[in-house]
Amino acid sequence: MAEHHVSVTVKATVHQVYELFTHFNDFPKFMRFVKEVTYYDAQRSHWVVQIAGTHEWDAINEKWIADRQIGWRSISGLENTGLVTFQQTGPDQTLVSVFLSFNPPGGAPGRLIEALRAESFDKALQEDMHRFARMVEETPSGKLDPMSSNYLFNTESAVATGTATSKQKSSMEHDPMMSAEALEERRDRIEQEVAARHQATAKREAAIELQAVNERQARADQEAALRQQAKLDAEAARVRQAEIESQAGADRETADSLDPTAGTLGGRDASTPKTPFGDRDAPRERFPEYERSPIESRSPRTAAGQRAQAKESTVSPWRRSIHQGEGPVTAEDSERQE
Repeated sequence: MAEHHVSVTVKATVHQVYELFTHFNDFPKFMRFVKEVTYYDAQRSHWVVQIAGTHEWDAINEKWIADRQIGWRSISGLENTGLVTFQQTGPDQTLVSVFLSFNPPGGAPGRLIEALRAESFDKALQEDMHRFARMVEETPSGKLDPMSSNYLFNTESAVATGTATSKQKSSMEHDPMMSAEALEERRDRIEQEVAARHQATAKREAAIELQAVNERQARADQEAALRQQAKLDAEAARVRQAEIESQAGADRETADSLDPTAGTLGGRDASTPKTPFGDRDAPRERFPEYERSPIESRSPRTAAGQRAQAKESTVSPWRRSIHQGEGPVTAEDSERQE
């Protein structure tokens, strides 16, 4: 037997997906290749599909477990079996897996044709399962009626294209939910729901845009405030530096005004007191009236204008050799010779 498998994830609860999929009679309303599903009773149904030709069979339900799986087996016509499982994969998210097996008619040539057409069948089945997912997702939460879905009777369904069988059409005519009044009410409701959804979407997008504008404005205001604060900080730093320099200048002027040796030729550290490491060229009490003038303190003179100390009487050996035999050379002689 030829085997096929497709799956689709539906954004709805397992119970809602299970209940909607068990409405076999609604398959032609959203599927393209299923042309008819009508009931004999609660357990038996008649199917007509068109893919690689038209095929019919009667099926009986089997292996049904609520909210978990459903199955069927043909009892006449095209030999086939089917199993559909429903698995919750997340909050309001269900994985639907479809497993089909059937015996192609026509023996070996039929199996060859089926092998060649298997890819197209899988593609068609996958597309119809996506349509089912769209139908369920557009059904309001909590409702188990496909008629509440905007995607029912999509443009490619068998009912919308007019390719459903006469028996399928007749079964829909006897369905109270398919009456002219019910369909008109459904169209009005769907139009209102679509308009409300568009309005909600536009309102949500406007709110998102407004939030983005407010965030951009807030960032711009923050950047402007940071730039202004940076300018204020720079100006404050400049003022503080100017104050520091002004205070330093004032301190220097005060120190100079208190130092009697400031600005003199010998005034470098002249007023610095002695330290344990030496007087650092400071004036010492070596000469009377040393504080009168740093220059005079280093070379003081007497009141008569003479030097307070005589030059040393030491004479160099060279000068002594010149004056040999002339008696001792005194400091006064040396001075006169100079």
